[in-house]
Amino acid sequence: MPRMTKDGKRDYSYDKKYESTPTQRHNRVERDLARRELAKEGKVSKGDGKDVDHIRPVSKGGTNSRSNLRAISSSANRAKGNRKK
Repeated sequence: MPRMTKDGKRDYSYDKKYESTPTQRHNRVERDLARRELAKEGKVSKGDGKDVDHIRPVSKGGTNSRSNLRAISSSANRAKGNRKK
């Protein structure tokens, strides 16, 4: 549940603090590099509704190497969550 102010509006100050932590900045850089790599191959493009998926999640020991990346629809990637097959 998002943090809310007393008047019922979304409190974005927490999100900004979280997203600017060194760990989250590093993670964002890694995600951007992975997407750029697949964009060079023509697998994804801006606004195409695809996400770059890590076959084995980074949190489960996967890497950002090309062999661990694939382009799938954003809905499929987000439904998949953080699990291994």
